[in-house]
Formats: sequence, structure tokens, C-alpha cells
Amino acid sequence: MSKILILTGDAAETLEVFYPYHRLQEAGFEVHIGAPEARTLQFVVHDFVDGFDTYTEKLGHRWPADVAFADVDPADYVAIVVPGGRAPEYIRNNEDAKRIVRHFFETDQPVAATCHGPLLLAAAGVLQGRTSSAYPELAVDVEVAGGVFENGGGVVDGHLVTARAWPDNGTWMKAFLEVLEAAGVRADARLAGVAAG
Repeated sequence: MSKILILTGDAAETLEVFYPYHRLQEAGFEVHIGAPEARTLQFVVHDFVDGFDTYTEKLGHRWPADVAFADVDPADYVAIVVPGGRAPEYIRNNEDAKRIVRHFFETDQPVAATCHGPLLLAAAGVLQGRTSSAYPELAVDVEVAGGVFENGGGVVDGHLVTARAWPDNGTWMKAFLEVLEAAGVRADARLAGVAAG
């Protein structure tokens, strides 16, 4: 069974968690939510209001995390996804979250990150020499971490696929599914059939 881990926490952007969660399930993968603790998380919704210089935040959906970062064996998973929102601002300080991310870069396995998600990649020290998208105001964070910022919706650098935010969800996941396929990562056809039915 091919399993994919989403690394997130409270105040993650609802659309950036649920879109990959359900899209990857639909494709036949078993998807787990990893967080600092295995408990119910509170996600948020970010949107834009005329006259504001930045996004606004409202409460979003609640969803249970399946596993605490400390209990994750990265070898159990074929890929990871790092959504945005505010969760990456604090999970980037979690040593186990960084350990998980480093494993996937060291083993050259597929990684998807969007919006503020690359903050975790930067903290893990894996963006050096890599091209990455992110929420545009985080271009400086990508560059300070030694990466090259690209303002795009489905930016691919090897097995890394990044995007700017939830409006890019379609192009982001399309590119990620193509990277998974090119890497020989196969989903469970029986799960895909159930999801499609």
C-alpha cells in the first residue's frame, strides 16, 4: 500500500490540506495527516479583502491528525506534502518534522509544498540550490535558504513540486501526480477504483 504523509498542524490553510488529501486518495494513495500531536486540528481559511495589504484569516474545518511527527517512520511513506497557512511557521521548529523532510530529500523521493510550506523546507536546510515557488512574499525566505524563487503554480525541480497558494491547487497536484508517476510511485488501483466509484 503506497502511503503519503501530509505534514501540517493548527492554522493550516483548509484548501491546501483538503485538496491534496482528497486528490491523492482519489488517485489511489493512502493519505495520513501528520502533526506535532495526534489530535484534532483546527484549520483556517485565508482570503483577500479589498483595501487590505495582506490576507485575512477565518476559522476553517477541524480534522484529526493520524500520527504525531515523533512517531513517523519516513520509510513507511512514498512521498510527503507540506500545505501552507500558518502551521509551517511553527512546525518548522519541530525537530521531527525537519527529520522527516530531510529523509525525503536525502532519498530523492517526491515532495510537494505550497504557500508557506517551503518555510519548513528552508528550516530543514534542503532548499540550497533548488528552485521553489512559495507564497510570493516568501521569496526572500527561499533565497535566504539558498534556493531560487520562481513565481509559479506548479514549479518542478527534480522530485520537488511547489506552488504559491490554494488558487494553484489544480496545477500543483497535477504536476505532483506526474512527478509521482515518473518516479515509479504507484498507487493502489483498488483504492482508486473505490474513490472513483
